[in-house]
Amino acid sequence: MQWTEVSVMTSSEAVEAVSNILMEYGATGVSIEDAKDFEHITKGRYGSHGEIIDPTTVPHLTSGAIVSAYYPESNHIADKVAELSEKVTHLRAFGLNPAPAEVKSSPVKNEDWQTSWEKYYHPFSVSRYLTVVPSWTDYQPKSSLEQIIRLDPGMAFGTGTHPTTQLSLQALEMTLRGGESMIDVGTGSGVLSIAAKLMGAGDVAAYDVDEIAVASAKKNMALNPVAKSISVAANDLLKGIHRQVDLVVANILAEIIVPLIPQAFENLKPGGHLLMSGIISDKYSLVADTLIRHHFQITETLKMGDWYGVIAQKPKEEAS
Repeated sequence: MQWTEVSVMTSSEAVEAVSNILMEYGATGVSIEDAKDFEHITKGRYGSHGEIIDPTTVPHLTSGAIVSAYYPESNHIADKVAELSEKVTHLRAFGLNPAPAEVKSSPVKNEDWQTSWEKYYHPFSVSRYLTVVPSWTDYQPKSSLEQIIRLDPGMAFGTGTHPTTQLSLQALEMTLRGGESMIDVGTGSGVLSIAAKLMGAGDVAAYDVDEIAVASAKKNMALNPVAKSISVAANDLLKGIHRQVDLVVANILAEIIVPLIPQAFENLKPGGHLLMSGIISDKYSLVADTLIRHHFQITETLKMGDWYGVIAQKPKEEAS
Protein backbone atom coordinates (compact mmCIF):
# COMPACT_ATOMS: atom_id res chain seq x y z
CA MET A 1 0.00 0.00 0.00
CA GLN A 2 1.17 3.53 -0.77
CA TRP A 3 1.31 5.94 2.15
CA THR A 4 1.86 9.68 2.45
CA GLU A 5 4.08 11.09 5.17
CA VAL A 6 3.32 14.56 6.49
CA SER A 7 6.17 16.07 8.50
CA VAL A 8 5.90 19.15 10.68
CA MET A 9 9.03 20.96 11.83
CA THR A 10 8.09 22.52 15.13
CA SER A 11 9.27 23.22 18.68
CA SER A 12 9.54 20.69 21.49
CA GLU A 13 6.82 22.49 23.44
CA ALA A 14 4.30 22.05 20.60
CA VAL A 15 4.91 18.33 19.95
CA GLU A 16 1.78 16.99 21.63
CA ALA A 17 -0.49 19.69 20.19
CA VAL A 18 0.85 19.08 16.67
CA SER A 19 0.41 15.33 17.18
CA ASN A 20 -3.22 15.96 18.10
CA ILE A 21 -3.80 17.95 14.92
CA LEU A 22 -2.29 15.25 12.71
CA MET A 23 -4.28 12.50 14.42
CA GLU A 24 -7.49 14.50 13.94
CA TYR A 25 -6.84 14.32 10.20
CA GLY A 26 -6.90 10.52 10.32
CA ALA A 27 -3.25 9.57 10.76
CA THR A 28 -2.67 5.86 11.18
CA GLY A 29 0.59 6.42 13.04
CA VAL A 30 2.79 9.19 14.44
CA SER A 31 6.55 9.33 14.89
CA ILE A 32 8.35 12.06 16.82
CA GLU A 33 11.96 13.13 16.59
CA ASP A 34 12.51 15.48 19.50
CA ALA A 35 15.87 16.92 20.53
CA LYS A 36 14.74 16.62 24.15
CA ASP A 37 14.52 12.82 23.86
CA PHE A 38 18.30 12.62 23.68
CA GLU A 39 18.61 14.43 26.99
CA HIS A 40 17.48 11.17 28.61
CA ILE A 41 19.78 8.78 26.75
CA THR A 42 23.18 7.81 28.11
CA LYS A 43 25.76 5.50 26.62
CA GLY A 44 24.81 1.88 27.31
CA ARG A 45 23.25 -1.36 26.10
CA TYR A 46 20.15 -0.80 23.99
CA GLY A 47 20.31 -3.21 21.06
CA SER A 48 18.47 -6.54 20.96
CA HIS A 49 21.84 -8.31 21.03
CA GLY A 50 23.35 -6.16 23.80
CA GLU A 51 25.00 -3.64 21.51
CA ILE A 52 26.59 -0.60 23.09
CA ILE A 53 25.12 2.60 21.64
CA ASP A 54 26.78 5.96 22.12
CA PRO A 55 24.11 8.67 21.62
CA THR A 56 26.73 11.12 20.38
CA THR A 57 27.28 8.91 17.33
CA VAL A 58 23.58 8.65 16.43
CA PRO A 59 22.31 11.36 14.04
CA HIS A 60 19.61 13.35 15.82
CA LEU A 61 18.08 16.79 16.12
CA THR A 62 19.93 19.24 18.32
CA SER A 63 16.94 21.55 18.74
CA GLY A 64 13.21 21.50 18.11
CA ALA A 65 11.23 18.53 16.86
CA ILE A 66 9.80 16.87 13.78
CA VAL A 67 6.38 15.27 14.10
CA SER A 68 5.55 12.91 11.23
CA ALA A 69 2.17 11.36 10.51
CA TYR A 70 1.23 8.68 8.01
CA TYR A 71 -1.89 8.48 5.88
CA PRO A 72 -3.19 5.95 3.34
CA GLU A 73 -3.36 7.31 -0.19
CA SER A 74 -7.18 7.26 -0.03
CA ASN A 75 -6.99 10.10 2.50
CA HIS A 76 -5.60 12.57 -0.11
CA ILE A 77 -3.75 14.32 2.70
CA ALA A 78 -1.34 16.00 0.27
CA ASP A 79 -4.23 18.25 -0.78
CA LYS A 80 -4.67 19.38 2.82
CA VAL A 81 -1.13 20.54 3.60
CA ALA A 82 -2.05 24.25 3.45
CA GLU A 83 -4.97 23.63 5.81
CA LEU A 84 -2.72 21.71 8.21
CA SER A 85 -0.13 24.47 8.09
CA GLU A 86 -2.78 27.02 9.08
CA LYS A 87 -3.88 24.88 12.06
CA VAL A 88 -0.30 24.42 13.25
CA THR A 89 0.41 28.14 12.99
CA HIS A 90 -2.83 28.85 14.89
CA LEU A 91 -1.37 27.10 17.95
CA ARG A 92 0.09 30.49 18.84
CA ALA A 93 -3.43 31.48 19.90
CA PHE A 94 -3.21 28.79 22.59
CA GLY A 95 0.06 30.12 23.98
CA LEU A 96 2.30 27.65 22.13
CA ASN A 97 5.14 28.57 19.81
CA PRO A 98 5.06 26.04 16.92
CA ALA A 99 7.94 27.67 15.02
CA PRO A 100 9.22 27.03 12.44
CA ALA A 101 5.84 25.37 11.72
CA GLU A 102 6.94 24.01 8.35
CA VAL A 103 4.61 21.34 6.91
CA LYS A 104 5.52 19.11 3.98
CA SER A 105 4.30 15.83 2.48
CA SER A 106 6.02 12.98 0.63
CA PRO A 107 5.20 9.40 -0.42
CA VAL A 108 6.56 6.58 1.78
CA LYS A 109 6.54 2.79 1.64
CA ASN A 110 4.27 0.90 4.04
CA GLU A 111 7.06 -0.75 5.99
CA ASP A 112 9.10 2.41 6.54
CA TRP A 113 6.80 4.35 8.86
CA GLN A 114 6.24 1.39 11.17
CA THR A 115 9.89 1.27 12.26
CA SER A 116 11.18 4.78 11.58
CA TRP A 117 10.80 5.92 15.19
CA GLU A 118 12.15 2.79 16.92
CA LYS A 119 15.79 3.87 16.74
CA TYR A 120 14.95 7.08 18.63
CA TYR A 121 12.83 5.62 21.43
CA HIS A 122 14.72 3.90 24.25
CA PRO A 123 14.03 3.19 27.95
CA PHE A 124 14.31 6.32 30.06
CA SER A 125 13.55 7.33 33.64
CA VAL A 126 10.71 9.81 33.99
CA SER A 127 10.97 10.02 37.78
CA ARG A 128 12.98 8.50 40.61
CA TYR A 129 11.00 5.26 40.53
CA LEU A 130 9.34 5.17 37.10
CA THR A 131 10.92 4.11 33.80
CA VAL A 132 9.08 4.15 30.48
CA VAL A 133 10.11 1.25 28.25
CA PRO A 134 9.20 0.63 24.56
CA SER A 135 7.02 -2.44 24.16
CA TRP A 136 9.60 -4.21 21.96
CA THR A 137 12.51 -3.80 24.41
CA ASP A 138 13.67 -6.52 26.80
CA TYR A 139 14.43 -4.28 29.77
CA GLN A 140 15.05 -5.41 33.35
CA PRO A 141 14.60 -3.10 36.36
CA LYS A 142 17.86 -1.90 37.88
CA SER A 143 16.49 -2.07 41.43
CA SER A 144 13.56 -3.51 43.35
CA LEU A 145 12.09 0.00 43.63
CA GLU A 146 12.05 0.69 39.88
CA GLN A 147 8.58 0.48 38.30
CA ILE A 148 8.23 -0.19 34.56
CA ILE A 149 5.63 1.34 32.23
CA ARG A 150 5.58 -0.41 28.85
CA LEU A 151 4.29 1.69 25.96
CA ASP A 152 3.89 1.39 22.23
CA PRO A 153 4.24 4.99 21.02
CA GLY A 154 3.40 4.24 17.39
CA MET A 155 -0.09 5.70 17.45
CA ALA A 156 -0.14 7.70 20.66
CA PHE A 157 1.39 10.69 22.35
CA GLY A 158 2.35 11.40 25.93
CA THR A 159 5.14 8.84 26.31
CA GLY A 160 6.83 10.71 29.14
CA THR A 161 9.47 12.76 27.34
CA HIS A 162 7.47 15.99 27.26
CA PRO A 163 7.70 18.32 30.30
CA THR A 164 3.90 18.36 30.66
CA THR A 165 3.81 14.58 31.14
CA GLN A 166 6.71 14.68 33.58
CA LEU A 167 4.99 17.39 35.61
CA SER A 168 1.85 15.23 35.75
CA LEU A 169 3.86 12.26 36.99
CA GLN A 170 5.51 14.41 39.65
CA ALA A 171 2.09 15.63 40.79
CA LEU A 172 0.83 12.04 41.02
CA GLU A 173 3.83 11.02 43.13
CA MET A 174 3.19 13.97 45.45
CA THR A 175 -0.54 13.28 45.84
CA LEU A 176 -1.17 9.52 45.75
CA ARG A 177 -1.05 7.65 49.05
CA GLY A 178 -2.75 4.42 47.94
CA GLY A 179 -6.27 3.28 47.14
CA GLU A 180 -7.53 6.55 45.64
CA SER A 181 -10.15 6.58 42.90
CA MET A 182 -9.13 8.62 39.84
CA ILE A 183 -10.32 9.97 36.51
CA ASP A 184 -7.72 10.64 33.78
CA VAL A 185 -9.06 13.24 31.33
CA GLY A 186 -7.45 13.31 27.88
CA THR A 187 -5.58 10.09 28.57
CA GLY A 188 -3.67 9.96 25.24
CA SER A 189 -1.27 7.02 25.51
CA GLY A 190 -2.66 6.12 28.94
CA VAL A 191 0.72 6.71 30.60
CA LEU A 192 -0.71 8.64 33.57
CA SER A 193 -3.37 6.03 34.33
CA ILE A 194 -0.79 3.23 34.19
CA ALA A 195 1.59 5.22 36.40
CA ALA A 196 -1.19 5.87 38.91
CA LYS A 197 -1.91 2.16 39.23
CA LEU A 198 1.79 1.47 39.77
CA MET A 199 1.74 4.07 42.55
CA GLY A 200 -1.16 2.34 44.27
CA ALA A 201 -4.28 4.04 42.92
CA GLY A 202 -7.52 2.09 43.26
CA ASP A 203 -10.33 2.49 40.73
CA VAL A 204 -9.13 4.39 37.61
CA ALA A 205 -11.22 5.56 34.65
CA ALA A 206 -9.58 7.12 31.57
CA TYR A 207 -11.28 9.23 28.91
CA ASP A 208 -10.25 10.83 25.64
CA VAL A 209 -12.30 12.60 22.99
CA ASP A 210 -10.25 10.93 20.23
CA GLU A 211 -11.25 7.35 19.37
CA ILE A 212 -7.73 6.65 18.06
CA ALA A 213 -6.26 7.72 21.40
CA VAL A 214 -8.75 5.48 23.20
CA ALA A 215 -7.66 2.51 21.08
CA SER A 216 -3.99 3.31 21.71
CA ALA A 217 -4.55 3.67 25.44
CA LYS A 218 -6.32 0.29 25.58
CA LYS A 219 -3.40 -1.29 23.73
CA ASN A 220 -0.95 0.18 26.24
CA MET A 221 -3.08 -0.91 29.20
CA ALA A 222 -2.85 -4.46 27.87
CA LEU A 223 0.95 -4.22 27.92
CA ASN A 224 0.91 -3.50 31.66
CA PRO A 225 -0.78 -6.16 33.85
CA VAL A 226 -1.28 -3.66 36.68
CA ALA A 227 -3.54 -1.64 34.37
CA LYS A 228 -5.96 -4.41 33.38
CA SER A 229 -8.75 -3.01 35.60
CA ILE A 230 -8.60 0.51 34.13
CA SER A 231 -11.73 1.44 32.16
CA VAL A 232 -11.07 3.44 28.99
CA ALA A 233 -13.76 5.20 26.94
CA ALA A 234 -14.34 8.08 24.55
CA ASN A 235 -15.82 11.19 26.13
CA ASP A 236 -15.68 14.97 25.77
CA LEU A 237 -13.89 16.00 28.98
CA LEU A 238 -16.29 15.08 31.83
CA LYS A 239 -19.56 15.88 30.10
CA GLY A 240 -22.20 13.45 31.29
CA ILE A 241 -19.91 11.98 33.95
CA HIS A 242 -21.34 12.15 37.46
CA ARG A 243 -19.28 10.33 40.06
CA GLN A 244 -17.28 11.21 43.14
CA VAL A 245 -13.55 10.43 42.99
CA ASP A 246 -10.44 11.36 44.94
CA LEU A 247 -8.40 12.60 41.97
CA VAL A 248 -8.98 14.11 38.55
CA VAL A 249 -5.87 14.31 36.36
CA ALA A 250 -5.63 16.30 33.12
CA ASN A 251 -2.57 16.84 30.92
CA ILE A 252 -4.16 19.05 28.26
CA LEU A 253 -3.90 22.64 27.03
CA ALA A 254 -4.94 25.49 29.34
CA GLU A 255 -7.89 26.52 27.16
CA ILE A 256 -9.30 23.01 27.53
CA ILE A 257 -8.55 22.88 31.26
CA VAL A 258 -10.66 25.99 31.87
CA PRO A 259 -14.04 24.39 30.97
CA LEU A 260 -12.94 21.19 32.73
CA ILE A 261 -12.48 22.92 36.10
CA PRO A 262 -16.20 23.18 37.09
CA GLN A 263 -16.79 19.64 35.78
CA ALA A 264 -13.92 18.38 37.92
CA PHE A 265 -15.27 20.18 40.99
CA GLU A 266 -18.60 18.38 40.53
CA ASN A 267 -16.89 14.99 40.20
CA LEU A 268 -14.48 15.32 43.13
CA LYS A 269 -15.13 14.26 46.69
CA PRO A 270 -14.72 17.02 49.31
CA GLY A 271 -10.98 17.21 49.90
CA GLY A 272 -10.26 15.67 46.49
CA HIS A 273 -7.50 16.92 44.19
CA LEU A 274 -7.38 18.19 40.62
CA LEU A 275 -3.95 17.66 39.01
CA MET A 276 -3.33 19.73 35.87
CA SER A 277 -0.50 20.07 33.39
CA GLY A 278 -0.10 21.40 29.84
CA ILE A 279 -0.23 25.01 31.06
CA ILE A 280 2.17 27.28 29.20
CA SER A 281 3.57 30.14 31.31
CA ASP A 282 1.42 32.96 29.92
CA LYS A 283 -1.76 30.92 30.54
CA TYR A 284 -1.02 30.15 34.19
CA SER A 285 -2.96 33.14 35.53
CA LEU A 286 -5.99 32.18 33.42
CA VAL A 287 -6.05 28.71 34.99
CA ALA A 288 -5.30 29.97 38.50
CA ASP A 289 -8.06 32.60 38.36
CA THR A 290 -10.55 30.03 37.08
CA LEU A 291 -9.66 27.62 39.89
CA ILE A 292 -10.17 30.27 42.55
CA ARG A 293 -13.44 31.40 40.97
CA HIS A 294 -14.73 27.83 41.21
CA HIS A 295 -13.73 27.49 44.89
CA PHE A 296 -10.58 25.37 44.42
CA GLN A 297 -7.56 25.94 46.63
CA ILE A 298 -4.19 25.85 44.85
CA THR A 299 -1.91 23.73 47.04
CA GLU A 300 1.14 23.23 44.79
CA THR A 301 2.55 24.84 41.65
CA LEU A 302 5.21 22.94 39.66
CA LYS A 303 7.34 24.34 36.84
CA MET A 304 9.57 22.87 34.13
CA GLY A 305 10.87 25.25 31.51
CA ASP A 306 7.92 27.28 30.22
CA TRP A 307 5.37 24.74 31.48
CA TYR A 308 3.37 24.72 34.70
CA GLY A 309 1.69 21.94 36.63
CA VAL A 310 -0.90 22.73 39.30
CA ILE A 311 -2.32 20.71 42.18
CA ALA A 312 -5.63 22.12 43.43
CA GLN A 313 -7.90 20.84 46.18
CA LYS A 314 -11.65 20.92 46.55
CA PRO A 315 -12.43 22.21 50.07
CA LYS A 316 -13.20 19.47 52.56
CA GLU A 317 -16.35 21.39 53.34
CA GLU A 318 -17.90 22.93 50.25
CA ALA A 319 -18.33 26.70 50.27
CA SER A 320 -21.88 27.70 51.05
